Amino acid sequence: MLSLSTVGRRATLWSVRASRPFSHLNTVTTEDLAYFSKVLPPSNILSTLPPICTSHDDMAPYNVDWMGKYHGKANTILRPRTAHEVSEIVKHCASRRIGIVPQGGNTGLVGGSISLDKELVLNLGAMSRVRSFDPVSGILVADAGCILQSLSDYIAPHNHIMPLDLGAKGSCQIGGNISTNAGGLRLLRYGSLHGSVLGLEVVLPDGTILDQLSTLRKDNTGYDLKQLFIGAEGTLGIVTGVSILTPPAPQATNNVFLALPHFDNVLPLYQVVKRQLGEIMSAFEYMDRTAYDMALSHGLGPVLDAKEVGDARCFVLIETSGSNEEHDLDKLNMLLESLMSADEPLILTGTLSQSPGQFESLWAVREGLTECVQKEGKPYKYDVSVPLSNFQNVVDAVLQRMISMGLHGDHAVSKVMGYGHIGDGNLHLNVIAKRGYSSEIESALEPFIYELVASQKGSVSAEHGIGSMKTHALHYSKDNVNIEWMRKIKRVFDPLDIMNPGKVLS
Repeated sequence: MLSLSTVGRRATLWSVRASRPFSHLNTVTTEDLAYFSKVLPPSNILSTLPPICTSHDDMAPYNVDWMGKYHGKANTILRPRTAHEVSEIVKHCASRRIGIVPQGGNTGLVGGSISLDKELVLNLGAMSRVRSFDPVSGILVADAGCILQSLSDYIAPHNHIMPLDLGAKGSCQIGGNISTNAGGLRLLRYGSLHGSVLGLEVVLPDGTILDQLSTLRKDNTGYDLKQLFIGAEGTLGIVTGVSILTPPAPQATNNVFLALPHFDNVLPLYQVVKRQLGEIMSAFEYMDRTAYDMALSHGLGPVLDAKEVGDARCFVLIETSGSNEEHDLDKLNMLLESLMSADEPLILTGTLSQSPGQFESLWAVREGLTECVQKEGKPYKYDVSVPLSNFQNVVDAVLQRMISMGLHGDHAVSKVMGYGHIGDGNLHLNVIAKRGYSSEIESALEPFIYELVASQKGSVSAEHGIGSMKTHALHYSKDNVNIEWMRKIKRVFDPLDIMNPGKVLS
């Protein structure tokens, strides 16, 4: 068990964060609107300023994140349709020193796409054109505003799939995915976007269009500049186009849902599954009992017999993707038989999907957790990387922290739970505030959780990014040398500090 005495000693220092300085930036004026009106049609400009006078309700989808946690202050939203329009807007903003917040589907979890002070929001949703797709190579070239699910649907008839899959796939955009280096459910099989993105088109902070929209698998000519923009969260430039390698669609997919008596069995099970399933394993997802029970309470299931589940403390979802259904099912059945007949079984019970409908229902339990959490109250979401052996220890330590501070219960924190990707060491720690966000709960959680993660040599952000939420916590995962070189890179690309200011680097 992790010691509570070594962390949390400075919690009260972070209960009220100092406001970030934006004195170097100018606010959008009616004169700026007149210029933007020359670049964009009226339907692509929203502003509370005259003569447009957009209502606050119409501005809300762009100024408030989907969790309702971050509330922006932008008085103007621009929706360009082309990289050229983005370039013209950015050139004007640079000349006027107006801050810009690039925004995709606004599905992020760390406040990275919300205006913090007076910056305008540049939403890329109108850039939704597929530029090309080669069914032989599997290379897709598309606008940054394309919705992930729409791209999946576009290439599905060509028997290809996107290399990433997210719970927010119906609303997140590929440009935002790349700008945050989104991970998701397929990373175990297909790797990160640093490997699958072949090229990018980026509008730099001075309005220059950097065209690196290559469709080459191999190009070893100098610095690979595109890598700087993957995960930069729009602080170095605005991704407007992407070239990405899509893998062939598997001909056979199956999944298994298993109940385990305790967390200590998860890692031995992972070893057994990797050994027996080998190359066909495409996902290994974990959730604790609190998360499972919450899913059931919201109608996701049941997928297992309650009597057989008994006192199970955690659950695992395993997916396979292969080219031969019979071969894959043979492997899965042999796996289940060996698990159930072992002298000391690692599992209590399990089920293997028997139809496409059952396959989807098993995945629905895992993919529906984020929405269920939102229905339970206001979530504090911590996306961290820690050693696999400490997943449950981290959740237990946070729960004990809430209990010890008198914050556990319906009056404050109703649930503390963990789920995530065992295959890549990514824990999604969720702390649900039943009555809403409060400074008391936040000061109890931070920097306690960040110190807890740092004590395990983990990362304070595994896949969600830093945004505005974790700028003060970056030093828990990056030392001074790393942070200083990040600042130097930022100054080279954006000397005026207009590009998504207040994000990533404080």
